[in-house]
Amino acid sequence: MIDPTPNEIAAMEAASPLAGEYIESLGKTDMAAFTYDEWMTLIEVIITGYLDALIDLAGRDGKRLNDLNGEAPF
Repeated sequence: MIDPTPNEIAAMEAASPLAGEYIESLGKTDMAAFTYDEWMTLIEVIITGYLDALIDLAGRDGKRLNDLNGEAPF
């Protein structure tokens, strides 16, 4: 990611502990030992946490996608 916005940085910071919790739940710290399913779940946890945080932050900024009325958000 080049030049992340403050909201993108905040979203990454929000997703990080979720990833850590998932890794801790596996009882493994060596990612090379992850199964395919464990790896894919980790990616899903990170992406979901990141996107959920971005949506929440956008809502706080008053930029809800439903409020665009068909207009471009820029």
